[in-house]
Amino acid sequence: MLHAFDAVIVGSGGSGLYAALEAGRQSRTAVLSKLYPIRSHTGAAQGGISAALGNVEDDRPEWHAFDTVKGGDYLVDQQAARTMAEEAIQAVYDLEHWGLPFNRTADGRIDQRRFGGHTRNFGEAPVRRACYAADRTGHMILQTLYQQCIKNQVAFFDEFQVIDLILDQNQCSGVVAVELATGAIHSFAAKAVLFATGGFGRLFKVTSNAHANTGDGPAICARRGIPLEDMEFYQFHPTGIKGLGILISEAVRGEGGILRNRSGERFMERYSPNLVDLAPRDIVARSIMTELRAGNGIRGDRRIDDYVHLDATHLGAETLRTKLPDITSFCRTYLGIDPALAPIPVLPTAHYAMGGIPTDIHGRVLGDARGTVVDGLYAVGECACVSVHGANRLGTNSLLDLVVFGRRAGRHIAAYVKDAPPPRLGADAAAQASAWIARLTDGKPGPHGGHLADRMQTLMMQQVGIYRNAAAMRQALEGLRELHGRYRDVRVQDRSRAFNTDLLELIELGNLLDLSLITASAALTREESRGAHSREDFPDRDDVNWLKHSLAYLEQEQVRMDAKPVDVSVWEPKPRTY
Repeated sequence: MLHAFDAVIVGSGGSGLYAALEAGRQSRTAVLSKLYPIRSHTGAAQGGISAALGNVEDDRPEWHAFDTVKGGDYLVDQQAARTMAEEAIQAVYDLEHWGLPFNRTADGRIDQRRFGGHTRNFGEAPVRRACYAADRTGHMILQTLYQQCIKNQVAFFDEFQVIDLILDQNQCSGVVAVELATGAIHSFAAKAVLFATGGFGRLFKVTSNAHANTGDGPAICARRGIPLEDMEFYQFHPTGIKGLGILISEAVRGEGGILRNRSGERFMERYSPNLVDLAPRDIVARSIMTELRAGNGIRGDRRIDDYVHLDATHLGAETLRTKLPDITSFCRTYLGIDPALAPIPVLPTAHYAMGGIPTDIHGRVLGDARGTVVDGLYAVGECACVSVHGANRLGTNSLLDLVVFGRRAGRHIAAYVKDAPPPRLGADAAAQASAWIARLTDGKPGPHGGHLADRMQTLMMQQVGIYRNAAAMRQALEGLRELHGRYRDVRVQDRSRAFNTDLLELIELGNLLDLSLITASAALTREESRGAHSREDFPDRDDVNWLKHSLAYLEQEQVRMDAKPVDVSVWEPKPRTY
């Protein structure tokens, strides 16, 4: 079945919806999503969206941009960070005007709270920069943008899994998707295609990510020859619920929560004297793991599943009820505790991809180290890498990235499609995608995909996690290549066509296996420690040899590495102390 639009947006999270809203004002725009839009993972973002509004205390966009660059361990492209920080203020006010119910100060302005790594006066002291709607800010952004898209008559194709990208040399012409309700293959011709498919935390065994976060956009692009940027940088959030990975928002620490070890010590005072519990996430996550390795976890047995406490008891029941209601509910539901009466057991959890599809500040995909634009192809959000997060994202900058660059990409698409040539889809445009589906469903016996997924996640968690070394990562790569080989023989167990979740999971597994190879290869290649990439065998940051973005090309089951420069046009790299 063939459909034709000016623009096709793949993914219905915050960035995809914002891009669709802007593109849809002037062009025929469709959103393809494997989920009902308001189930997208943006809805799980809790703590806030950063903007230097200065409603509670003095703040400035240049301080915000500097914090972003420093927080990203100077791998951030600095002009992109300045763009994001400067446009943050209007982006937040636009959301407010569309009805997003932010918490309010006593005089009625948008309230703000502290978050890790955000400071005033270039690192002098913490600042209240995070605009928030209790602890469900992402959920409110998602609802607000979806309402606006419906109001502006954006077309939605819900429960469509995109499986291929149609490229004619350097020109994008559309995508191919499976309709989950029927199993039918659909081709979508478009002058412009935007990927907004979110992250890929399902690479790891313990993650805050939803089951849908399987890196569909980056994997599809990689298979079509587009490089992926900075894939070695994957953030582990310090405070996931022990054993589950479900996120306990940084907002708890922003409101004054304290991390404590076995003896009740506020141990972050030793690792970050100035920001303490609100240091950037990579620092806090490594500090927790260092405490566990030293036997200072709650059980004190140095086991990998030992944990520390996040103590919010001193905040009081009223603060928890009004400012952190969802977190309070999570603790009661999953742990059987009241955080007003008992500390929360936490461990780092795989959380956010700093790397992804390389783009410029308009969301245009860049196809090589020279920055060649792939005509008609865009990417935004966590699946993309405009490099405002560098080696480590600051909390609340994720939601900001979504709205600032989603808006920018949508506006650029609206202008681009006015004069773009009509898309050309050959008779065999869907042939490769159809062959993939036919193989998975041909009825031959094969290994169970669930076993392959479990092994992949275990390898990535244990060998390519918070701490890394060459021997472990080589072992992981060997195992991942073996899994890749076994994937060629995997088949669906469920032969039905309507809502075949077995087929969907195998498609997603194929995407994750490709991204696991790329991530592990990029991590093995970068021989330094920077931000979320911590090498035990190369413990220091090496600006002389490694102040550059990595580019990874997937070639069959091998990964070829290249690099491109980092924009350091404003602030020179300095030691990263907090």
